[in-house]
Formats: sequence, C-alpha cells, structure tokens
Amino acid sequence: MTKNIMIVGVGGQGTLLTSRIIGKAAMAMGYDVKISEVHGMAQRGGSVVTFVRFGEKVSEPVVEEGQADVIISFERLEALRYAHFLKKDGVLVVNDCRIDPMTVVIGAKTYPEGILETLGKDHTVRTIDAQAIALALGNSKVLNSVVLGYAASAIGFEKETWLDTIATTVPAKTVEINKKAFMLGYEA
Repeated sequence: MTKNIMIVGVGGQGTLLTSRIIGKAAMAMGYDVKISEVHGMAQRGGSVVTFVRFGEKVSEPVVEEGQADVIISFERLEALRYAHFLKKDGVLVVNDCRIDPMTVVIGAKTYPEGILETLGKDHTVRTIDAQAIALALGNSKVLNSVVLGYAASAIGFEKETWLDTIATTVPAKTVEINKKAFMLGYEA
C-alpha cells in the first residue's frame, strides 16, 4: 500500500524541509519514496506544494486529486485551496494561521471567513496553533516542526525515527529546538 502525503504552505514556512524530513523518515523505515515539489511564487508569500509518496514500490511522485491520505497545511487558505486532493477518509492537518496573499493585501480580493468550519463539513480536520508554540520556544521558524509533530500520528512511524531524521536533516545549530518543537506538536 502506498501512503500519499501532500504538504502545502506559503514560501518561507518550511514546506520543502518538511517534505524532506518525511521522505527521509520513510526511507529509514525501508520504504520506496518519491518526492515532488511544485513552487509557485515561493519566495516569501507564494503558494508552495510538495508531494511525498512512500510504499513498497512507488512509480511516480505526484498525488492525484482525491488520493492524499494526509494533507499538511501551514496556512488556512492553502488548506482550502488544496482540500480537493484529500481522499474521503483522509486527514487534513492545519496550522491555524492566516497569511494574506498579495491579492488580499492590495485589496483586490477578501480573505475567506470560516475556512476551518467549511473544511470540517466534508473532511476530518485537525488544527493546531503552531505559530504560538514556535514563538513560545523563541523561534518562529520551527513552526513546521510543530506541525509535523502534530501530523506524525496520521503519517505513522515511531517517535524515535522522526527525531533521528530531524537530527540528520535540519541545520546542526537548530537540531535541539526543532526536536523540542516536534515533541510539542507530537504531544498536542
């Protein structure tokens, strides 16, 4: 069986790093892994999408619409934008965060209200305020590790596999704070 994970966010939130951590954790468990990255205007503010697929044998990296087992979203609007990729019994893990896209900033559009409630009508949605947890740790850049920790149960693997993978993937000077961030999400 192949597990299909989709990670969505805004440039600068750690979407690509998170996909590498998931991919390396899956490889550590002996799975065949394929990762694909789709960059929009990823330089601070644009949509970023990555796919991670793992299983006994995976032939292609892209997750088709309606096939994601788990979608990890670092921002509410990105969750809404990509929710159609989630399968019926899938899980949508959302960082309860609002980042206005440029169209909202310039006044051309309005940010939708009630996103989480709307998503909850058709999907299993788990939310976390990862930004608050990361700020409490003193580093807003580890919010992706908080969200990953929160999503870990939906993905699988042992806690030690995740922590070992984080230790070998993030920059050396950030290993401890990323492990703490992951654990706070994991225990949330």
